[in-house]
Amino acid sequence: MARLDSIKDYSRQMLNASLARHLQKQEQHSASLFLGIDLGTSGCRAVVIDARREVVGKAGVDLPLPMRDGPRCEQDPALWWRAVDDVIRALGEQLPLAHITALAVDGTSGSVLLCDEAGTPLTPGLMYNDSRAQDEARRIAAVAPPASGAHGASSGLAKLLHLQTHYQLRTARALNQAEWIAGRLTGRYDCGDENNCLKLGYDVIERRWPAWLEQLDVPTNWLPRVVPPGTAIGRVAPAAARLLGLSEQTWVKAGTTDSIAAFLATGANDVGEAVTSLGSTLVLKVLAERPVFSPPHGVYSHRLGERWLAGGASNSGGAVLLQYFTRAELAAMTPRLSDAPTGLDYYPLPAPGERFPINDPQLAPRLTPRPADPLRFFQGMLEGMAAIEAAGYRLLAELGAPYPLSVRSVGGGAANPAWSRLRERALSVSVSIPMHSDAAYGAALLAAGP
Repeated sequence: MARLDSIKDYSRQMLNASLARHLQKQEQHSASLFLGIDLGTSGCRAVVIDARREVVGKAGVDLPLPMRDGPRCEQDPALWWRAVDDVIRALGEQLPLAHITALAVDGTSGSVLLCDEAGTPLTPGLMYNDSRAQDEARRIAAVAPPASGAHGASSGLAKLLHLQTHYQLRTARALNQAEWIAGRLTGRYDCGDENNCLKLGYDVIERRWPAWLEQLDVPTNWLPRVVPPGTAIGRVAPAAARLLGLSEQTWVKAGTTDSIAAFLATGANDVGEAVTSLGSTLVLKVLAERPVFSPPHGVYSHRLGERWLAGGASNSGGAVLLQYFTRAELAAMTPRLSDAPTGLDYYPLPAPGERFPINDPQLAPRLTPRPADPLRFFQGMLEGMAAIEAAGYRLLAELGAPYPLSVRSVGGGAANPAWSRLRERALSVSVSIPMHSDAAYGAALLAAGP
């Protein structure tokens, strides 16, 4: 009997020890946090998630708008770093920063600066919509293959060439916005990601910098070493850790562009699932098995693991609505929108020029005839945007991408149920709002890994 009691006591001790180890591992697992930072045009947002992908902290700060002068649009990179500093400090008031296991940063696609080996900016940051590099774009067009993402005056490569000539630099590092912030965190400025580097001329199919860059006298040592988004590129440097309150053990992972981070945030994961961003502009993306490139149509593809994100961006969107209505007026009219079509055949643009699904820099807005009823005018513009979206997805399908099985909506316009109904009729597929759509949440998912 005594021996049996002894065996029972031993078994109970072993069970308790095993349970304690399990709880300790579970506690350590749940203590792991992952930070995503999203650098937009007008603000910086941060989201922290736990191991279950649940949001446990948020912060955001405004950024001064970029300096604009015709085709010129630039911003001081110091503002980006100050904003990152501010959001991380704000998060430190909500949660223990020492528990952040990894972080990733996304930024506006095609926003480029040149810095020295120590990361000190040698130029302003030329923003995604800076289009002054017209001469450089023509040089690129003469040597780059048609499928390259480097075409156009707003490409990262055109900006690099413009900065190289304008500042007459002999040596520099060319980095996109998110990559420079990652450099400030790690202390190394030699690493870029496949998504941001697409517009610098990186060949995402062959996964290398192409030989034709030599014809443009682009120094290869100016270009970053490119890795897939989510790749660990280094730990937080001691100086940055002390400044921000992060652990020196925190991994910094390669980031992505803001629009791809927003796509990841929605949870879209199957071929044929699409995401439409209804912001100032209209951005369409669909997950495909193979890449689709058609510069004449403004269509390009980003690598996403072993699959591809094909898409394009129209100049139509919320910006044109705000030229005619205040936000308060839009909010007041939205519940009064009708399901009956207006019959107005609009192509709403804020100014002449379109990228996708029609690539015509001279395309004029079509917003006539204008009815006396502002509600009907508003609905006609929404119908026009729905038609542009449908035409965009049809074009992508004609070029080899799958037609959407479903569409998730993100951006400010996603909250307009009447617009969603108009879009469902135009697209002939279901339109839904995902649980998460913040690009910072998508960046946090990159930090967390698969």
